[in-house]
Amino acid sequence: MKSLVVLLPTLNEADGLRWVHERLPLQELRHMGFETTCIVADGHSDDGSGELAEVLSFDVFKQVGKGKGLAIRQGFEKAISYNPDIIVMLDADGTYDPKEMVEFIPHLSRHDVIIGNRLCGKLSPHAMTKFNLLGNHILTWIASILFNRRCEDLCSGYWMFSSKALEKMKLNSIEFELEAEMFATCVHLGLGVKYVPVQYLPRIGDAKLGSTSDGWHILKKLIIRRIFPLPYDATQKNTL
Repeated sequence: MKSLVVLLPTLNEADGLRWVHERLPLQELRHMGFETTCIVADGHSDDGSGELAEVLSFDVFKQVGKGKGLAIRQGFEKAISYNPDIIVMLDADGTYDPKEMVEFIPHLSRHDVIIGNRLCGKLSPHAMTKFNLLGNHILTWIASILFNRRCEDLCSGYWMFSSKALEKMKLNSIEFELEAEMFATCVHLGLGVKYVPVQYLPRIGDAKLGSTSDGWHILKKLIIRRIFPLPYDATQKNTL
C-alpha cells in the first residue's frame, strides 16, 4: 500500500473537524491503494478541538508559536516524517469537501502539485463575500502577472503534493500568506501545477481571515518572492 497524509491546520474548529472526519474518503483511498493518516496541527485551540481530534484518531500536535502559516509549515515537517507518497492540505472549517481529493490523485502522474480551484468551481452562496471574491480575483491576477505563470486561485487552501515536490519547498510564512508563497515557490522550482475545480462551502464557525490586512500581507509576500525566490533563512521567523 502507498501512503497518503492529510494535514488539517486547526484553531477552534471542533465542529468543522467532525464534518471533515465524516467525509474523509478513507474507503475510496484504500481501494486506490492508499493507507491514510490524518494530522491535526492544533493552534492552541480552547474549544476542545485538540481533544476531539484525538478521539477521532487523528495524529495531533500543538504548534509552536502562532499563525496558520507557521502551523502548516510545522505540519509539513511532521507529514514528511511519515515518508508518504502524497500529502494533502485542506482547511478544517468545512469549506472544502475532503471527498474531492480522490479526483486530484490521477493528475499526480503528470504534475507535481494539484490545487483546488474555487474560483472556477462550485462556489456556494454565502461561502465568500463579494468583497473577498473580488480580492481573490485581484490577487490571483497579480500573481499571474508578477510571475508570468498562469495562476487560477492564489489563495486556495486545498493542495495536494507529491512528497518529492513538498520536500523541495522552502517556506517561511507565518500567517495567511503561505499559499501565495507556495505558488511563488512552485514557479521558481519549475514544479508542474494542475488546477482542479472544487466546491467551496460556507465555513463552519467564525472566520479568521482579516480581509484587507491579510490581503496586503499576501501581496507583500508575492512581491518579496518575486525579488527573492527563497527565504533568507526558512528555519527562522523572519518576514523576508
